[in-house]
Amino acid sequence: MNQYVTGTIIKELREKNKMTQLQLSEKLGVSDKTVSKWETGKGYPDITLLEPIAEAFRISVTELISGNTIHNANVSANMLKAKFYVCPVCGNVIHSMGEIAVHCHGIQLEPLEAEPTDEKHMVFIERVEDEYYVRIDHSMTKEHYISFVAATSSDGIQMVKLYPEGSPEARFKISGVRRIFFYCNRDGLYSIDPLKGIDDKESGYDDSKERRELERVADMLFG
Repeated sequence: MNQYVTGTIIKELREKNKMTQLQLSEKLGVSDKTVSKWETGKGYPDITLLEPIAEAFRISVTELISGNTIHNANVSANMLKAKFYVCPVCGNVIHSMGEIAVHCHGIQLEPLEAEPTDEKHMVFIERVEDEYYVRIDHSMTKEHYISFVAATSSDGIQMVKLYPEGSPEARFKISGVRRIFFYCNRDGLYSIDPLKGIDDKESGYDDSKERRELERVADMLFG
């Protein structure tokens, strides 16, 4: 463990919960002088006290150690507000419907901030019956690749894990999809409204000169 609860965090949480040192000490079965020592940096709580301290403040042990408390006002969170986390060590992908404290390989992961797609991460989306066919114009080498593609709606998420030297493409059921996300292992998370990237005959964009020209330029730049 490369982090441990500090006295500053304990004091902030105690005051936030409108609790005196004596009241906290009684909950934990220690003296108020012991709590005072923690808060002034003259000592640390024993590891066996971490869970009782977290329970006293109504948070998780992970939140206590990290110092980041989670506030989810809407427990039935909208999937359109999904957050993505990627471990830089193993590539593990985690998603949540709200704020969480996530650790992987001893690292506290922060939620990724999605950027709009750009000329180096061009997306082509086609409607094929009841599905979106998503293709990303991107290299898929062992060093530089798209890790996953996801489609979110208000009540669900569809995710496809991709691998180096594979194809940067995925298919998703169209129903309710409002956002497409994908993650580049070097450049981070990107997103697009599927209607802006769509490439079908109904939109007048499919098999058009504009589409073919975009693909030709992409091939010249990144092929």
